[in-house]
Amino acid sequence: MFGECHAHLFMNGSDYRRAVAVHRDGPEERTVRRELEEYRKRGVTFIRDGGDHFGVSRLARELAPEYGVTYLTPGFAIYKAGHYGRVVGLPFENMKEYAALVRKLDRDGGDFVKIMTTGIMDFQTETGITGEPLKPEEVREMVHIAHEEGFRVMSHTNGAREAEAAARAGVDSLEHGNFQDADSLAALSEHHVVWVPTAVTVRNLIGKGRFSDEVLRAIWDGLAANIRLARRLGVTMALGSDAGAFGVLHGQGIREEYDAFREIFPEDETLDDALRDGESRIRQFRKGL
Repeated sequence: MFGECHAHLFMNGSDYRRAVAVHRDGPEERTVRRELEEYRKRGVTFIRDGGDHFGVSRLARELAPEYGVTYLTPGFAIYKAGHYGRVVGLPFENMKEYAALVRKLDRDGGDFVKIMTTGIMDFQTETGITGEPLKPEEVREMVHIAHEEGFRVMSHTNGAREAEAAARAGVDSLEHGNFQDADSLAALSEHHVVWVPTAVTVRNLIGKGRFSDEVLRAIWDGLAANIRLARRLGVTMALGSDAGAFGVLHGQGIREEYDAFREIFPEDETLDDALRDGESRIRQFRKGL
């Protein structure tokens, strides 16, 4: 079984507010153990968490060996105040504060740095992204600071120009990466960025009645086309389902992510090897490796 290269254990896949309420006063161990058991039952032995500000992913990393799981997490993501990211991280106002958060992450034992450079998809439209993206020079400085401290960088990024800027800034992996184009995908390939498309965050919503299926299918078709193009351009990709997001359950999500890739590449006999190569690089997202 493939590892889960993008999860959020503090979320439950169905009700964000309820999930937050469970952990609001500190990580609830019984819930964490239940989710880890879901991975164990499905033979998942590797998880990279995108972080939270409740301490859930840190507790999960502590407990994971009991379930035969290698678990990596930044502890918390880092986002610029006034921009998207409060759901999973801690804010900074300026680069001095950002550097202080990287040092805090280090003291707390974070495995890597996760930055938030854009908002999320606006599922009401076919190409919309919420909020304002960070400026390319900001992203470049954030990556530089993290690398200087010895960390790899996981970047939550959507949009073509934003993905291209993140790649040129030197991020080590790009998460989601919706609404890209040939230029941004070529930049990912050129700069050896691992792309984790989290495809089922779109695919699993189709038919659920939460958003327009017409819009969702258009987004899915565009993402599938970009994944095909990325493969042709030599982009390294890895499987991550964004487990915990709405409609994506822990343990089950990564199997569905693989099924989505198989739907896109039904006859590609080298796909599994390519995805395992991407996962092997994600497994190195620990300081000192």
